[in-house]
Amino acid sequence: MSIDERAIKPMDAAEWFRHRSYDHAQFSDLEDLARRKCEQNLTVSLVLPCRNVADTVGGIIDEIQAVNERAPLGAPLVDQILAVDADSEDGTVDVAIRHGAEVYSENELLSHYGGAHGKGDAMWRSLSVARGDLVMYADADTKNFEPQFIYGTLGPIIKVPQIRYVKAAYRRPFKNHETLEQDGGGRVTELSTKPLFNLFYPELTGFVQPLAGEFVADRELFNSIPFLTGYAVETGIMIDVLKKVGLGAMAQVDLGTRQNRHQHLRDLSRMSYAVLRAVARRMRQEGRLQTVRDPSLPDTLFQFSDYLHAVATPDGLKLQEHVEELVERPPMAEVLRVS
Repeated sequence: MSIDERAIKPMDAAEWFRHRSYDHAQFSDLEDLARRKCEQNLTVSLVLPCRNVADTVGGIIDEIQAVNERAPLGAPLVDQILAVDADSEDGTVDVAIRHGAEVYSENELLSHYGGAHGKGDAMWRSLSVARGDLVMYADADTKNFEPQFIYGTLGPIIKVPQIRYVKAAYRRPFKNHETLEQDGGGRVTELSTKPLFNLFYPELTGFVQPLAGEFVADRELFNSIPFLTGYAVETGIMIDVLKKVGLGAMAQVDLGTRQNRHQHLRDLSRMSYAVLRAVARRMRQEGRLQTVRDPSLPDTLFQFSDYLHAVATPDGLKLQEHVEELVERPPMAEVLRVS
């Protein structure tokens, strides 16, 4: 679509898809993008949640630095590169420092909240040290991180005044032994998130990759919403941003193709459970879902949930039990106001 400045108004998913879906090539003029950013006096923080990604994080930081070097002198697209590390044991911290990122331990940021609970908690805690007017998140395990992942994601929010949140879209190939399926990745997205959104949040069905790790919003928006921990974070953010600013202030941009590490099926099952719990939690808060429990008990008692996983093994049938903790962190604006 063209880079227009349509007024924000109620949209259905189909209309939104036509008017808020972009291509990264529309923002490839880095000189123009940097000029627009400077005219609005904007700064950008880019956050990389890290866990044992020493083999990829250095190259990603180098790519960010290279995009900055291609922008006009004194007008970088990314002003702050943050790596928030989950006690990696493979040298991730050393690599990130060596390549020029600011590095923080997720457990040391806002340590009075206790130990961090996975990726979502790291993302939330990063807001306490992110200085940019815009905050962008990106996965740190991407093997083929390309320049358009940066300028493409930032493009709509810099150039279209009504947009406050941008989500990446891309094709995810899946390699099974020697066979490459061009669109075989993103199994949790296709089998869990999209069906749930179709049924309960149809406004969000136009997003190609609702669980994409690359997305950006103004810091004020991120600071105004709660963050769910672990793998529930992206689902919760999508729903909360929709409720906060409306579909017309959201956009997606096609970044081409990207490759992440693929997870084992048993791990995907637990990730799907996190997505389901995020949707169920929001629906219960909205009064659309009733759970069988004592209403006098506080919600905090229900942040733990046993996930029972029945499997057939060479040693026979087994019932595995996993404790899946779901914590909801308060909006960062409230945290910073108190501190």
